[in-house]
Amino acid sequence: MFNNASGGANMATAILRLPAVKARTGLSRSTIYLRISEGSFPKPVSLGGRAVGWVEAEVNAWLNRQIEASRKAAR
Repeated sequence: MFNNASGGANMATAILRLPAVKARTGLSRSTIYLRISEGSFPKPVSLGGRAVGWVEAEVNAWLNRQIEASRKAAR
């Protein structure tokens, strides 16, 4: 099959399109692209033409880091 973002084989890599990324993160389109330009959000991958998507594992890892940072700040 495909390699996943963590380097493992035989696991399909899921690609999320922008509406799914917005729903998962709660961020707007402009905020997502601003954070990409700042280097604080995963870059999308080209799917051909004008289509892009995000590797699900990278978005999930970003979300986990945000949750962890939020919990540390609250202590």
